[in-house]
Amino acid sequence: MHYRNGREARNGDKIVRLEGGKIVAFGVLHSAVPGYDYCNGNIAVIQPPNDYACMCDCLHIDDVAAVLAEGGMDKRPEGK
Repeated sequence: MHYRNGREARNGDKIVRLEGGKIVAFGVLHSAVPGYDYCNGNIAVIQPPNDYACMCDCLHIDDVAAVLAEGGMDKRPEGK
């Protein structure tokens, strides 16, 4: 199992799910089965319902999407 950038995926990893080059979910990967890179596993969402925002530690979602696009990570890879 590998992430979009080729890194090996393991249950228990903290991950983000991308859709259209934007982050749409954040959590812990679980129930993923080795050997599959598509439609595999679940995300246990860990975002607290309310959190503080220290602006010097935050990025606007559009800026994160731009960084993903610069690195070619904004598009889903072709199916195998």
